[in-house]
Amino acid sequence: MSNIRRLANEMANGQPEESVAPESNGAMPLPEITLEVSPPTDDDAAAATTPSPTPHAESVAPESNGAMPLPEITLEVSPPTEAVADGKEPVETDGKKPEPSEPEPLQAVEAQEPSPTETNTNQPQPGGVGVKEQAVSENSTVKEEGPCSPPPTEAVADGKEPVETDGKKPEPSEPEPLQAVEAQEPSPTETNTNQPQPGGVGVKKQAVSENSTVKEEGPCSPPPTEDASSLKKLSIELPNDSVPVPAMGRKDSVWSLGDGQGPDDLEKPIDSPPRSTLLIESPQSATILVGGDITFVAKVEGKDLLRKPTIKWIKGKWMDLASKTGKHLQLKETFERLTKIHTFEMHIVKAKDNYAGNYRCEVTYKDRFDSCCFDLEVKEAEGSQNIDIRSAFKRREPKPDEGPEVDVWEILKNARPDQYEKIAFMYGITDLRGLLKRMKKITRVEKKTEAFAKKLDPAYQADKGGKIRMVVDLADPTVELKWYKNGLEIRSSPKYIFEHKGTQRIMFINNCSLNDDAAYSVAAGDENCATELFVKELPVKIVKNIEAVKTTVNERIELECEVSEQGAQVKWMKNGVEVPTGVRSRYRVKCEGTKHFLVIDDASREDTGTYSLMATGGTSEAHIQVDLKPLKIFQDLQDMKVMLGQPINLHCEIFPGNVAGRWYRNGQLIQPNDRINIVHKNKVHRLEIATSTLHDTGDYTFVPEGYSQSLSAKIHIIDPPRVHLESLNFPDNTMTIVAGNKLRLEIPITGEPAPRVVWMKGERVILESGHRVRAETYGDQTSLTIDVTEREDTGNYKIVLQNEAGKATASIKVKVVDIPDPPEAPLVPVVGGDWCSMTWEPPKYDGSSPILGYYIERKKKQSSRWMRLNFDLIKETSFEPKKMIEGVPYEVRIFAVNAIGSSRPSEPSKAFTPLAVTSEPTMLVVDDITDTTVTVKWRPPETIGAAGLDGYLVEYCVEGTDDWVVSNKELTEKTKFTITGLTPGTRILVRVKAINAAGASTPRTLQHHVMVKEIIEPPKIRVPRHLKQTYTRRVGEAVNLVVPFMGKPRPKINWLKEGQPIEPTHVNIRNTDCDSIIFIRKAERSHSGKYEMTVQVENYVDTAILDIQVIDLPGPPQSVTIEDVWGGNVALVWTPPKDNGNAPITGYTIQKADKKTMEWFTCIEHYHRSCITITELVVGNEYFFRIFAENMCGLSETATQSKKSALIVKEGMQVKTHEFTDHDFMEAPKFTQPLINTFAIAGYNATLNCSVRANPRAKVVWMKNRITILDDPRYRMFSNQGVCTLEIRKPSPYDGGTYTCKAVNDLGEAQVDCKLEIKVQTQEL
Repeated sequence: MSNIRRLANEMANGQPEESVAPESNGAMPLPEITLEVSPPTDDDAAAATTPSPTPHAESVAPESNGAMPLPEITLEVSPPTEAVADGKEPVETDGKKPEPSEPEPLQAVEAQEPSPTETNTNQPQPGGVGVKEQAVSENSTVKEEGPCSPPPTEAVADGKEPVETDGKKPEPSEPEPLQAVEAQEPSPTETNTNQPQPGGVGVKKQAVSENSTVKEEGPCSPPPTEDASSLKKLSIELPNDSVPVPAMGRKDSVWSLGDGQGPDDLEKPIDSPPRSTLLIESPQSATILVGGDITFVAKVEGKDLLRKPTIKWIKGKWMDLASKTGKHLQLKETFERLTKIHTFEMHIVKAKDNYAGNYRCEVTYKDRFDSCCFDLEVKEAEGSQNIDIRSAFKRREPKPDEGPEVDVWEILKNARPDQYEKIAFMYGITDLRGLLKRMKKITRVEKKTEAFAKKLDPAYQADKGGKIRMVVDLADPTVELKWYKNGLEIRSSPKYIFEHKGTQRIMFINNCSLNDDAAYSVAAGDENCATELFVKELPVKIVKNIEAVKTTVNERIELECEVSEQGAQVKWMKNGVEVPTGVRSRYRVKCEGTKHFLVIDDASREDTGTYSLMATGGTSEAHIQVDLKPLKIFQDLQDMKVMLGQPINLHCEIFPGNVAGRWYRNGQLIQPNDRINIVHKNKVHRLEIATSTLHDTGDYTFVPEGYSQSLSAKIHIIDPPRVHLESLNFPDNTMTIVAGNKLRLEIPITGEPAPRVVWMKGERVILESGHRVRAETYGDQTSLTIDVTEREDTGNYKIVLQNEAGKATASIKVKVVDIPDPPEAPLVPVVGGDWCSMTWEPPKYDGSSPILGYYIERKKKQSSRWMRLNFDLIKETSFEPKKMIEGVPYEVRIFAVNAIGSSRPSEPSKAFTPLAVTSEPTMLVVDDITDTTVTVKWRPPETIGAAGLDGYLVEYCVEGTDDWVVSNKELTEKTKFTITGLTPGTRILVRVKAINAAGASTPRTLQHHVMVKEIIEPPKIRVPRHLKQTYTRRVGEAVNLVVPFMGKPRPKINWLKEGQPIEPTHVNIRNTDCDSIIFIRKAERSHSGKYEMTVQVENYVDTAILDIQVIDLPGPPQSVTIEDVWGGNVALVWTPPKDNGNAPITGYTIQKADKKTMEWFTCIEHYHRSCITITELVVGNEYFFRIFAENMCGLSETATQSKKSALIVKEGMQVKTHEFTDHDFMEAPKFTQPLINTFAIAGYNATLNCSVRANPRAKVVWMKNRITILDDPRYRMFSNQGVCTLEIRKPSPYDGGTYTCKAVNDLGEAQVDCKLEIKVQTQEL
C-alpha cells in the first residue's frame, strides 16, 4: 500500500497527528531553534565524574588527562508563527520547560558525509543543524539530550537525504530518536548548487581536546545571552563548490563568513612575501557585499618572456579555481602587443557568504616563480549584519530567477486524493504527510454540482474479510450512475451489491480482500467523484502453542501449532534461524486449515534445539531433546592372517543398527577409496579391502559414533619372496654394457620374512667375496657387480630367493658390446658430371650391436684432407656423393657406426674422375602448326656440364612407327625450330636433345602427338577496361588507343565510325597480328562518336564499339536579363548556351561590377539553376552582371553581360543620373616589352619574358620554331598583369631555336620573336 493512500486513510478516519516536517514550497516553516553554549562551572566539573540524577542526562566519562569538562550546549526549539496562529501555545523561553505532547529522547547526532554520488540538484534538500569546531581533535562527539521536537522526517533523523526515484515516499513510521551520526567531509563529486543543501548552523568551539564529548541537556532553554565568555563564535557553513575531499578537511578550504585566517592563525606573525620577479601589478585585498561583483587583476611584464607565462588562482592552500569556473567565477587573459604586458583577471559574480577567505595568485615561467596573496571579505547588506541563528534553521525560499513561483498548497487543495502523490513528485515535496494533515484541518466547502448533492468521502477503510458501504447522494435521481474500480466498470455480483434509497446510491463490498484495496469512482452523466478504499490486514495470532518433545535418534518428530487464520503465512525457526524447507531438506512443513506442522522423519542429535513458529501476531516456541540409544555388541571383530594380495573382510554387529561409526588402523582414520570399501547395513558394519598390502598390517578399531565403546582386531599379512625385474626397465630382461665399463645391477626383492638370495651363472655360484665379479644382498634389494666388463661376461645370470613362505627364481641376460670392425673398400660403378654412385659391404663383426649407419668421406687424390659428406647416418649400403669438380680425380672411404661408436675407416676406393652430359632441355611446347610445318620451342637445360653446350638435336617420329627422324642435320643453337616437309594430316611426336662434348643428354619429348594441320582460332577482341566506358578527351589532345585481339590465321581488321568508313586523313589506324591502334594527333569535336571495330577469321567475326567523346569549353549563356530590382536585391534570368562544348553544363559563375570601376567580382560559383537573386548590394551603386557557363572542361572563355544595369536606389529617394559617354577601353594586343635574344647554359633553367597590353584580356600562345608548345612538362608558362613568362627547365642543346609569343583577342593579334642559344659547359682536364 502506498504512502499517499495511507495518509489519506488517516485523514478519513481522524487518526492522531504526528510531527509535520515543513517544506520550502508553501509548507509549514521549521520551528525556530536557539543554541546556547555555556562555559563549564565547578559543579559541572564535579558532576562529570559522578552519575547525573537528571533522567534525561547521560553521564560523561572524564578525560584521561584530567582536563576540565566541556561547556554545555542547550538547544531550544520554538514553534513557528503559523503554529501560534493555529491556536497552539508557543514555547516559553524564560527558562521553564514546556510540556511536550510526545516527548522523545534526542540522541547524539553526528553529521554524516553526503553520498559520493551527490550532484547539482534543483530540488530542496533536507536541512539540519551542523556543529563544527575550530581546531577540534579527532573522534569528537556532540550529544543532544532532553525532550525536544522530533525531526521532520526519518531521513533527517538518520542524517541522510531522502532518496526519491520513482516518486514514491517511504513507509511512514513512528518518530524515532535521532541516532548518532558521524561528521564527515563532503563527497568529491559535490558541485555548486543554488538550492539548500544538507547543512545548517554550526557551533565552532576553540581548543577542544581529543575524544571530547559535548552534552546538550534538558528541555528547550531560553536563548543565550550575548556574553563574550559564554557565547562562542558562530558561523553558517554552506556547501562549497566542488571542494575536493583532501581540501574539505582543512580549515582554510571552507568558505566561511569570517576572515580568510582561522583563529589559530591570527596570533602567528605574517611573513612578508618575497620580492616579485614577474608580477608588476598584484591583486589587492577587497571587501564586497553579498551579491556584489568584484574583479582581481594581475599583470606580468612580457618583454623578456618568449611565451605566455602560466598562472594559477588558488583559494586557501590547495583549491585550484581553474576547475571551478562557471556562473559565479570567470577567468580572463589578455595581452597588449604595444606594452608587452600580460593581464590576468578573476571575476567573481554575485558573491556569496562562503566566497570569503584567503586567495593566492601564482605565476610561473620556466624556472622563474612569483606569487602574491590577497583576502576577500564578504559582508551582509545593511540591516542584516546580525546573524539570526533561527533563520538559518528555516528552509530558504527559491530565488526569483529560478522560475515562476508555484502555489503547491492551492494545487493540492483543488486536486483529488489519488493525485496527491503525483503532484508531490512533480514539485519535489519530501514531506507530503505534513501537508496532508494541514489540509485535513481546513474546512472544505463542498461545491454544489448539478449531478451530485453529496459526493463520496475522500477515503474508506475496512478490515480484511469485512464489509464496506459507499454512499453517494444524487441531485437528479434519473441520472444514470456507473461505479468504477481503477477505471474498470463494476458489475453487480454477490461481492458487489448496489442499492437505491431515494436519491442515495449505495454500493456494498462483501468479504474485503487486499485486491479490493484500490481507487473507486462514480460517474453520473458528465460528472464524477472519486475515493480510495484501504483494506487493513488483521494480525495472525497463536491459538495453540508448540509442545516440548524428548525422544531418541531415528524417531519421527512432529510439531503442531494452531493460528487464528487459515492460509496465514508463518515461519518455522530453529535456534533463531529459519528452518530450510526445500526439496532436499530434512524438514517438511504442512498446513491443515489453521494448524501448521513441522515434521522430522529421521531425528538425529543435531535436531536438538529450540523450535519456534513466528506469525504476525505472536510467536510460539518449544524445546526438542534427541538422545542416543544404548549400545549392544552382537559380534566382535576377529584377528586375521591374510596372504599378500588377498582380500580382507572385517565385520561386526552392533545395536542400534542405524548408528554410524568410524574405522581406524593404528590410530589413523580410514577413508574409503577405490581399494577400501566401508559398508553399513542395518546392524552390520563391514570393512572390505579388495587387495591386501604390507601396509595393511596393524591394529584395526571400529568406534561407533556417539559412543565411548570400541571394537578391535589385529591383521597380519604374509608375503612370499618375489624378484621385481620390472623395475630395471630392460627389454627382455637384457642388460647391455660397453666393454671396459663397470656393471652394477640393483634388483628390488620382497618377502616376509626376508628371503635368502643366491646368484648363479650357469652352474657357477657367484660369491660375495669375489674380486672382479661379486654378489651383494642388503635390505629389500640384491646387486651384481662386475668391475671391468669383458666379452666373456656375456650370458644369462640366475637369481634364487627362498624363505619359509616359498621360493622364487628369475634370470637376467648381460650383453657386452663393442665398436664394429671397418668395412671393406667401397666400389664406384657410375660416375656423373659432379656426382658418382658408390656401394660397399657391411663389416664382418658388428660389435654385438646392430649397425646404425655409415659415414662417408671424400678427398681429392692429390690431397691428404678428408671431408665428411654426411652428418646424418646412412643406413643403406649405397650413396651418391655430389658437388664434385669435373675432371678432378677423387677417392672415398667408409666408417661403420653402431650404438657404441664408430669403427676405423675402410680402405680408400679406386680413384675416379667426374664427367657428364648436360641435363635434358626444359619446357618443350608446340609454338605453331601449318599444313606442312610444325614449330616447337623449348628452354635450355637446367644443368650444363663443364664441357658446355654445343647445340640441340630435334627429332620426330610418325605415329605408328618407332623410327626417329633427325630434322636438323646440323646442331642448332636456337631454342626454336620449325620441322618442314611434313605430310598434311599426319600425327608426329617430337623430342629434343642437348649435345655437348660428353654426348647427348636425356631427350625431352612432347607429351602428346601433334596433328599436322593448321588450327583455326576464332577471333576475340579484348577491350581494355578503360575503353568499356566513354573515352573522353579535350580538344587538341592526342588520342592513342590500343585494342588487343586474338585469332588464327591472321584476322582481317575493319573500323567504322557511325556506320561509315573512317577517312585515313582524319584518323590513323595501324594493325598488327595481335592488336589494332587508332591514333589522332589533335583531337577535334568532329572526332567524337562511336567507333566500331570488326575482327574476322574466315566465317568467325567479333565486334567491339568504342565511344570517344572530344569536349571543349562551353559557349557563354545566350542572354542575361535583369528581371527585378528591389532594395539591395537584383533578380537575374538567363538562357543556357547554344554550345555546351559537347559536355553537359555543370554550373554557372555569376559576377558583378560597379559601373564606376567596372571591376568584376564573383558573386557565386558552380551555380546550377538559370535564375538567381543577388543580395547585399550597396545602395546608390549601379551594377552590371555577367555569367560564365561551366562544364567538365572548365569555364567558357567569354561571358554574357547584362545589357542593362541595375541601379540600387534607397527606398523613398529618387536618384538623378547624369548622362555621360563611356570611354572605350577596348584595345587590340600590343607588346610593350618585346622578347630579347638570350643565351642559356645547358642544365640550368632559362626564362623568356615580355609584356603585352590588351582589352579584353588576350590569350597568350607560346611557340618554338612556329610550332605551338602544348602540354610539355619541360616548359612552364605564366601570365600575370600582362607580363608573360616562359620557363625552360634544364634545357639541352636541342632546346635552342626561335621562340614566339603570340597574343590574340577579339580585336586582333600581335606576336614577338627571339632566339635562344644553348651553350654546353666543357670540363677542363
